[in-house]
Amino acid sequence: MFSSTLLVACFAIVAYGKPVARSMQVHETRAQVPNAFALKGPASPDTMLNLRVALVNSDIAGLEKALMDVSTPGNALYGQHLTKEKVESFVAPKQESVDAVMAWLKENDIEATKASPAGDWLSFSIPVSKANELLDADFSEFTHIDSGTTSIRTLTYSIPADLKGQLDFVHPTTVFAKPFNGPKFVTPPKIKPAVNLTSDAVPASCASTVTPACLQALYGIPTTLATVKTNQLGVSGFIDQFANQADLRTFLGRLRPDLSSTTTFSLVTLDGGQNSQNINDAGIEANLDIQYTVGVASGVPNVFISVGDNNRDGVNGFLDEIQALIAESNPPQVLTTSYGFDEPDLPTSIANSLCNAYMQLGARGTSILFASGDGGVSGSQSQRCTTFIPTFPSGCPFLTSVGATTGITETAASFSSGGFSAIFSQPSYQASAVSTYLTALGNTNSGKFTRTGRAFPDISAQGENVEIVLSNQFGLVDGTSCSSPIFASVIALLNDELAAAGKPPLGFLNPFLYSTGASALNDVTTGSNPGCNTNGFPARAGWDPVTGLGTPNFAKLRTAVGL
Repeated sequence: MFSSTLLVACFAIVAYGKPVARSMQVHETRAQVPNAFALKGPASPDTMLNLRVALVNSDIAGLEKALMDVSTPGNALYGQHLTKEKVESFVAPKQESVDAVMAWLKENDIEATKASPAGDWLSFSIPVSKANELLDADFSEFTHIDSGTTSIRTLTYSIPADLKGQLDFVHPTTVFAKPFNGPKFVTPPKIKPAVNLTSDAVPASCASTVTPACLQALYGIPTTLATVKTNQLGVSGFIDQFANQADLRTFLGRLRPDLSSTTTFSLVTLDGGQNSQNINDAGIEANLDIQYTVGVASGVPNVFISVGDNNRDGVNGFLDEIQALIAESNPPQVLTTSYGFDEPDLPTSIANSLCNAYMQLGARGTSILFASGDGGVSGSQSQRCTTFIPTFPSGCPFLTSVGATTGITETAASFSSGGFSAIFSQPSYQASAVSTYLTALGNTNSGKFTRTGRAFPDISAQGENVEIVLSNQFGLVDGTSCSSPIFASVIALLNDELAAAGKPPLGFLNPFLYSTGASALNDVTTGSNPGCNTNGFPARAGWDPVTGLGTPNFAKLRTAVGL
């Protein structure tokens, strides 16, 4: 069972000695301060920095092969997900790498602790003055212009040349992740006045108000209760977004009266996270996500993972959350997250590391779904741009990105983020579908995106005029933030039936979705996702970078997964 305490095993490594002159080599650098930030001035030399060192994994290519083997229908190993220990054997650094990095730290009187289950992360705290000396860096204080929050970062740093190939990167150094500011990645979705809200909403009302009943009608989602209590659905929570129990009861009482009034969710916290039940503290995103997992995945045990503000991972708690989950003996079989970044905000190093962490969890049988973003081709939110801005983690090839649709006769939601990663290359499982789309696209938007990049989203679901309860008030919200928990609920219900039949969970979905699962989706062929002074990408038959392969057809998916 997914425990209520998330612990990462730690051990202390005491390292003291005299510094040894080493040849240093620039390891990561930024040409300039990102537009959303401003340099405030030099950081105080006495300020303590909490730094982490990522060591090079021993066999990340082997883990990727293993993931694809257990995730690809028709493979002899399909469904035979890896154990925690097996995954760790792929990602653990070589002993020679540990020894080399520890020798360097020992020379500089630094004490480090193991910060990940496999030992591929070390952490330590040193003052700014020592960090500047250790890394040939210039740690300074930067302000995020819109929020006023400050962080200490450097535009460049170096490591000993002889540690190349052993030390992957030091973090947080050159990362400038914008703080989350709400459920639509940066800005919170506005709750609109409710339209034609009735206690017995019928499918015709779904054109203006989307409810669980609408989703059941549109996608054929069953209302029967799940039966396997070990099959769990995890919901990520950040930025003090709290899921309110009273609002959930009000939501279910009106829109899922067939469910028990005691239907609820469990709570897991890390980094000082909590889940205040003060009605005034209810969060739009948290309520949305919980109401549409509890309210759609009937009877599936839900766990709300509240990541607090005490994270110091440089990426708003993303690294801490995934490392805590991979440390679990029994992580949830499905994880949905409605937050993310613009890909350019993150250095390639931390983006790769997070992506590989998602691969670790996927190899163990967890389906990881992320909202694709709400800025069309301009990124996580609408913004000025001349070239298209991909979002992260949607560009990671080891998870499933979810776009948004709207209307009873579904069309693409115009805000649905989609496009092509500039960091991650296109995986083989989607190569054929993407090639067909690009051939049809021709020269449209030529030069504005990376044609060979990992393409997203993979799938989609309703994302406009979705009804929720916030602080005891009904209203409507928009965003791919709606779509990800909806599709995650479908996967959780399929997993329940698979478990009841003695079969493994679906795990990493994409190789299935792009092969035998494609015909079990409702193809969305109209609409587009404008941005950057363009019309964006048009939806069309087959895969497209607005709605992916389409929306779920539960009956067909049951057949496709062998039920």
